[in-house]
Amino acid sequence: MPGRLELANAIRALSMDAVQKANSGHPGMPMGMADIAEVLWNDFLRHNPADPAWPNRDRFVISNGHGSMLLYSLLHLSGYDLPMSELKNFRQLHSKTPGHPEYGMTPGVETTTGPLGQGLSNAVGMALAEQLLAKTFNRDGYALVDHHTYVFCGDGCLMEGISHEACSLAGTLGLSKLVMFYDDNGISIDGEVQGWFRDDTPGRFEAYGWQVIRNVDGHNPVEVKKAIETARKSADKPTLICCKTIIGWGSPNKQGKESSHGAALGEEEIKLVRQTIKWPYAPFEIPGEFYEGWSAKAKGAKVQAEWDSLYARYAKEFPEHAAEFTRRMSGELPADWPAIIGAFLAKAAANDKTMATRKSSKTVLDAIAPKMPEMLGGSADLTESNLTKWEGAKALTPGNGGNYIYYGVREFGMSAVINGLALHGGFIPFGGTFLTFSDYARNALRMACLMKIRSIFVYTHDSIGLGEDGPTHQSVEHVASLRLIPGLETWRPADLLETAVAWQQAIERKDGPTALALTRQNTDIQKHPAEHAALIARGGYVLWEPAKAAEAIIIATGSEIGLAVKAAQKAGETGHAVRVVSMPCVERFMQQDAKYRESVLPAKVTRRLSIEAGVTWGWRPLVGSSGDVLGVDRYGESAPAPAVFAMFGFTLENVLEKLSVLFKQ
Repeated sequence: MPGRLELANAIRALSMDAVQKANSGHPGMPMGMADIAEVLWNDFLRHNPADPAWPNRDRFVISNGHGSMLLYSLLHLSGYDLPMSELKNFRQLHSKTPGHPEYGMTPGVETTTGPLGQGLSNAVGMALAEQLLAKTFNRDGYALVDHHTYVFCGDGCLMEGISHEACSLAGTLGLSKLVMFYDDNGISIDGEVQGWFRDDTPGRFEAYGWQVIRNVDGHNPVEVKKAIETARKSADKPTLICCKTIIGWGSPNKQGKESSHGAALGEEEIKLVRQTIKWPYAPFEIPGEFYEGWSAKAKGAKVQAEWDSLYARYAKEFPEHAAEFTRRMSGELPADWPAIIGAFLAKAAANDKTMATRKSSKTVLDAIAPKMPEMLGGSADLTESNLTKWEGAKALTPGNGGNYIYYGVREFGMSAVINGLALHGGFIPFGGTFLTFSDYARNALRMACLMKIRSIFVYTHDSIGLGEDGPTHQSVEHVASLRLIPGLETWRPADLLETAVAWQQAIERKDGPTALALTRQNTDIQKHPAEHAALIARGGYVLWEPAKAAEAIIIATGSEIGLAVKAAQKAGETGHAVRVVSMPCVERFMQQDAKYRESVLPAKVTRRLSIEAGVTWGWRPLVGSSGDVLGVDRYGESAPAPAVFAMFGFTLENVLEKLSVLFKQ
């Protein structure tokens, strides 16, 4: 049987050969972290290649996702459904081995990584999910939820600001089953990091409240194993294992240099590597004894069978808890969800109280969240402004569970942690901040879309209606920019019913994330017949219909719906028939069939006006060349909201003037 070094060298060989064949990739990290990976995967990692979705598996994340060949090599060698043909097809079209790991594409990949720092932040969410589920479901003698989250990261991950946000939170929450390996090789793309990264990283993490294991030789299996054993004993702190490694280990001319980081080593250098590490096999040739040394199939089947037995005993003694655990981990909603949301939609349709849609959102949460234990909310230090904490919600404190998280001023970290919670399973996570600060979190939103996961982002104070805080806080371009992100559904509701439907759709959606853009200021009450809830769910619908055939259409969203309806009613007094279309979710509306879209926006009605307190760019295609737009194509002003709206022309008089111009065409 091959020894540890030989097993690790199998990773090095596969990684350098795959990168060379693709003539693209990053061989340095896999070659430098191979020894660490060998110890972790062969001595500690609890997983089953035959069932990558086993609920109690350890989670393994490479935050430095450019080193993807490390992960692909591990998955292939240990027995996952990732054949050698896929490794040979590294970075090629439609392969299961893309340049950076992608969730949902490759069995065993827990999250999409590559944008540095996000993987470790996702891992914080995964570890938090484990902690909370264990608190909820474990009983004496029944450790139903009991697994670790292991993370590989490098200098680049720790330079990214998101690492500060997420790791600080992890220390505060005491996520003791989170173990991070810091690949301290001193090299990044531009060379030796001493020129731009001299942080006392161990001291920094100790200040966060982590257990830190310093100066581990990442090429010494004995030291690595001892460090992992120490990490696993931690009862109240996450652990950072600082591993001194050599990037591109085994490459005579490129190890320890940036030249091994992000490019193929070259045929001649690879020949030298084979000689240096005593690897006499041809490219992509792995002898059978190496597969035997790496295979996790038997061990995986054994640990899962033990857990299955535990679950069976648990289910016999705690049948309701077992059924609830299975439901939540499968992502299915409660059996009475249709009744829960149906009752509230009926109530919302009859609402006669004016309120801001942020308050409407809280009203929805007050009604549904207490009946949905998987709801896990939070806010980035704006709870009382976002109104994301529902009645009866319990604030999360270290070791005591809870269903509401005070994230602190960490918008980016919060969003990536939400993604990690969603990836782990067992929760429908959401978090709030001001819409303007979605800028800080943009890449986490993009990752949620790439992974098609059920993350929910609540954004309040959605426009110039924010008022006195001025242009630094007034969202102008943000709703339009969110609509540009493929896979994200952005809802800007007008009242309680539209807000309730938006929440319903976000919760029921399993193939992607949702953003809710909510007002600070009150919005007008609208009349809703029973059928409106189903129409709202289609993204756009006819809210106001004139007595005769429409000659013009106003398309509006959110707080501007009230203005649109008033203008249509006023126009009717002068004999002009104006339809009002509310379009809370443009993306959802554009997914509807042509017949429905034509019924809402008939092509023959070319007099169209859009009204939204944001940039006008996205509305041009919907109003057409004969239409007009009312929006805000510059930054706002610091003043009370009514004054700002008036300054930008969001008045009844201005809307009627725009309609009159359209009617003269």
